[in-house]
Parts: sequence; C-alpha cells; structure tokens
Amino acid sequence: MLITEGEMSDYKGADLMFEAMPPAPVLLTYRGYDADWLRQALAIRGTTACMPSRKGRKAPIPDDAALYRHRHRIENMFDRLKDWRRIHTRYDRCAHAFMSAIALAASVIFWINQ
Repeated sequence: MLITEGEMSDYKGADLMFEAMPPAPVLLTYRGYDADWLRQALAIRGTTACMPSRKGRKAPIPDDAALYRHRHRIENMFDRLKDWRRIHTRYDRCAHAFMSAIALAASVIFWINQ
C-alpha cells in the first residue's frame, strides 16, 4: 500500500506503485487513472485494464461495463474505513501511524464481516 499527498494526481501515484503491484488478469480502476502509458504498461504485463475513458479523451476506449459494476465493492470498503473517526479525520501526522490505523481498521472490518 502507498500513501501519497492529497494533492498528488492519480497518474503519479500509479507510477509510484506500478512496480510493486502483483500480477493480475484485470485491473479495475476509475477514470482518474486513464492514461495511455498506464494502459500500455498493463498490456505489456498481460493485464487487462478495466477503466472508463476520461471525459476529455477524443476517442473513448470501450471498457467492460459488467465487470466495472463490481467496483462498488472497493468503494464500500473505503466507506467502511471512513466510519472510523481516526481515519476519516486523519488524526495521525506520521504516515506509518496512519497506515497502521488503516491496517487495524481493515482487519477488524474483515473479522466482523465473516
């Protein structure tokens, strides 16, 4: 996992974490990550990119709408994490303490939902 500044663009964050990403058959992201270099790098890796095209793209690239509907599970996890006040308001100033709080909250959420 990677924590970036709040003002950092999604492209830069994707560039930082691309090498650490495990191989997967499909990458499911939202349109903020739509970039030609990312799509090409994923194709070289053998990963299918399932992301809608940016609104400003002249020729939209089609995506798998049925698969993209499953992205709500990712959003639900972020919503559950934000139920924790410490994470929602970012009380921790140090990135490692904030990351530890996220890991603890995710573990508890996973444990409760089993």
